[in-house]
Amino acid sequence: MSKKLAFLFPGQGSQSIGMGKDFFEKSKLVRTLFSDAKGRTGIDFEALLFEENDLLGQTAYTQPAILLVAAAAHKLFVDATGVTPGITMGHSLGEFGALVAVGALDAIDAVELVNLRGKYMAEACATQPVGMLVSLGLSDEAVEEICQTQRDMGKQVWPVNYNAEGQIVIAGIKVDLEALVDILKKAGARRALLLDMSVASHCPLLQSAADRLAPKLEEMLHDSFVAPVISNVTAKSYSTKAEALGLLPKQLVKPVLYKHSMAAIDDEVDAYIEFGHGNVLKGLNRKATKKPHFNISDMASLESTIAAIKAL
Repeated sequence: MSKKLAFLFPGQGSQSIGMGKDFFEKSKLVRTLFSDAKGRTGIDFEALLFEENDLLGQTAYTQPAILLVAAAAHKLFVDATGVTPGITMGHSLGEFGALVAVGALDAIDAVELVNLRGKYMAEACATQPVGMLVSLGLSDEAVEEICQTQRDMGKQVWPVNYNAEGQIVIAGIKVDLEALVDILKKAGARRALLLDMSVASHCPLLQSAADRLAPKLEEMLHDSFVAPVISNVTAKSYSTKAEALGLLPKQLVKPVLYKHSMAAIDDEVDAYIEFGHGNVLKGLNRKATKKPHFNISDMASLESTIAAIKAL
């Protein structure tokens, strides 16, 4: 097609019990994906996603579950349309979904990879109480200055997710984050809220996880990109295995420049398709773009998105 589409993939926090069930019940292809992913990881994804449990909130399970549902949505769309992206992007974990979409990762390899990624992250954070906090209503500069001041005092807090204008997530040691809540509010934050997270993503506390992930990336990545991927680390595109190997370990210890990435690509694309549960990125993108934004999270949204894309 002549229109340039950006394929988007959500990250951790978009999960919920029941996601992917409509795909699973109505598509043999998706049931095969679930079976193959279980065979590779040992995770019973049917039970994890469709039955009440405490595992879905644990990083080592959350990440492969989100990626599997997003990969299923992407596979169904591509099989139905033959449409390839003009560019791809993901939020944190979602960057691995973007790599699947361009052919640089096999879907089942990616499920295994992010299962390991989640385990490495959890193990890196296991020796000390850590967490994450969202700040709403302050500028990037204000949050960065506050965090730097705290680090100068020996605290461990870092801005790690630049999600949207006035929305930044901070990671670090939990007690330091708790002390930061009042500091942010006194500086004018509309809200400063600790998140239900047991890891401290995208900060130096995850260096050991980055080191452990690197050899698995070397093993599983292919040098066969059909479209560029936008790096969370740089907000710039890359399209080779060598570039990916340099960027993806850094992604664990560097901030996610999501809003910068949106600003970098918006002039280039005609519409966005978000694959997976939740419409999370559509919410973040509300102020970042006026372009059409579609989400594929079940069979009905798959059909409506296919119709809408044909009408562009």
